[in-house]
Amino acid sequence: MISQLAKQLSSFYFFLFFFFSLSLSLSLSLDTQTETDEAAGTTLPSDFEKPPSNMPANSSSDPFVLLNQNNTIPGWTFSGTVQYVTAGPNVSLPGNGHAIQLGQDGKINQTFKANGDILNYLLTFTLAPGGDNCSTTSNVLVSAPNRSSLFSLDHACYLGSWGYDGEPINLVLQTQPSEADPNITCGPVIDNVVLQSTGTLIQATGNLLLNGGFEVGPAFLNDSTEGILLDAEPSLTLSALQQWFVIGTVKYIDSKNYKVPQGKAAVELVSGASAGIQTATELNKGTTYNLEFVLGDANFIVRVQAGSTSMNLTMQTNGTGLAQSFLMTFKADSSLTNIKIVFCGPVIDNVVLRASFGLKPQMQNWMLVLCLVFIVAVV
Repeated sequence: MISQLAKQLSSFYFFLFFFFSLSLSLSLSLDTQTETDEAAGTTLPSDFEKPPSNMPANSSSDPFVLLNQNNTIPGWTFSGTVQYVTAGPNVSLPGNGHAIQLGQDGKINQTFKANGDILNYLLTFTLAPGGDNCSTTSNVLVSAPNRSSLFSLDHACYLGSWGYDGEPINLVLQTQPSEADPNITCGPVIDNVVLQSTGTLIQATGNLLLNGGFEVGPAFLNDSTEGILLDAEPSLTLSALQQWFVIGTVKYIDSKNYKVPQGKAAVELVSGASAGIQTATELNKGTTYNLEFVLGDANFIVRVQAGSTSMNLTMQTNGTGLAQSFLMTFKADSSLTNIKIVFCGPVIDNVVLRASFGLKPQMQNWMLVLCLVFIVAVV
């Protein structure tokens, strides 16, 4: 009787152990790619397809129409030298539509009201060259309260977060000449201005990093196939790639136009030997962790660093969208650990950090099978 009871208790405890192992395995295998964010949405879309008011009768035949005080741009106010641009044989625009060109003193601005539930605003916009005959094209200064940035190509930028619900926010885009040029066609052409709002990032199950799948970022433009350029940004909180520093210049790409390894977005290098991304997270000093990530199609060299541990990777691909997963195990040597990935050529996606339990994923699955077999044998 006692031996039968002991046998039953033994089965019960092994069943509990099996159940715990199974739960642990399932929790670690849940989707770690996408963090959800609250109160996210897109506002302030403007492609300038609706023409300004009081346009001249012959404006349809002229690709550049100078605006004056009798004109109004729907949704915007302007000052200085501003032209309404129509795509044609000598003017190339995204979607072959319309845009706004800023002269040497040109400025457009729009005021919107802050949403108290939204923490961050990310601006995406297109900048086109001012003309084929220009040796230089003026830059554009984008500014909002407590934040300004200078741009010269298709870009996205972090604008900021503001205090209270209904607070008026003035968004300004204005010319920042790099050198004097009286030719008005050398002013920058602005198109497709989109403001993306994001709320609080929520940590995904099984991933200690926020936004490891790069799913939370600036809005992609509907008629653009080039991705979005992100300039160097040394701040986690001010980066357009939420919760990641940007080193050098990288491109934010979407699955619609690129071979993205996982999900809807990834990061690609576009220039520079030291371009990459970096984040920082609080870990338990002395604990061992696994850093997992996916590298996409390219011929490249990648250096991955977590704290004082680093690893160099090389991969030769055939240009067919091949993606490969990698894993690096390291021990946290401080409570705040930097995760840095510097690369030349590849696409990177789905960066996952979690505590290591001393078993490879394949061994964890075998442990579950062995536990199940033992329970069946005992019963």
